[in-house]
Amino acid sequence: MGDALENDALWDEFHRVVNMTSAELAAWLRVSDAEETTEPLPDRAGPETGQHVLAILQKRRTDLTEDDLRVMEEVVDTVTAETDLENEPLAQDTARRHHLMTLGHDPLKG
Repeated sequence: MGDALENDALWDEFHRVVNMTSAELAAWLRVSDAEETTEPLPDRAGPETGQHVLAILQKRRTDLTEDDLRVMEEVVDTVTAETDLENEPLAQDTARRHHLMTLGHDPLKG
């Protein structure tokens, strides 16, 4: 994808915007995907991007794939586009917060 310097910058930016731990994200994906009577298997809960973010959080920088780098870039772009100092945190905008949380970003987390 890019050179090592670009990948390092992306890694840092990704970990800046993804402010939930892997445990918090895994729990959120299970809760957000649970239905009244069923709960998905933990490793299949949540949308594909959320699962990929969770997998990236559990990797070392040296183990990233091209696909990981693409998802990291998408997450950074999405979170950056949907958040700014004037709009964060918006506790009343539950749907927006929940969408961002599936990407590992909780706007209400300091």
